[in-house]
Amino acid sequence: MKLLAVIFLLQFGLIYNPIQLFNTSLTVTVRDELGNTVEGVSVKIFEKQEDFTKEVNAVEEATTDKKGIAKFKKLKPESYFILCRKGDKDNVGGGEKVGQLKKGEFNKVTVVIQ
Repeated sequence: MKLLAVIFLLQFGLIYNPIQLFNTSLTVTVRDELGNTVEGVSVKIFEKQEDFTKEVNAVEEATTDKKGIAKFKKLKPESYFILCRKGDKDNVGGGEKVGQLKKGEFNKVTVVIQ
């Protein structure tokens, strides 16, 4: 009887609390005004617009690789503001806000700096 109760609880728990196999992540591809990917770009993500505007309290920071890609792992499934900067080029004029990330998925966005 106890064994049946344990099996029932395990099944009930797995049905209503599915196991998350993947972390919520965000891949940012940075391109210039000509559409070329850009290596060595500083990419910061912020939860609040005020922090984005003041450039403080970044949730995470990364630098783009040879393919112009920066990856962020283990994020909350929320909306984020993205700031990309290399030298005198950035995306501040357009400002980037990513819609709410999908939980447990590999989310992607492309940002243009100029």
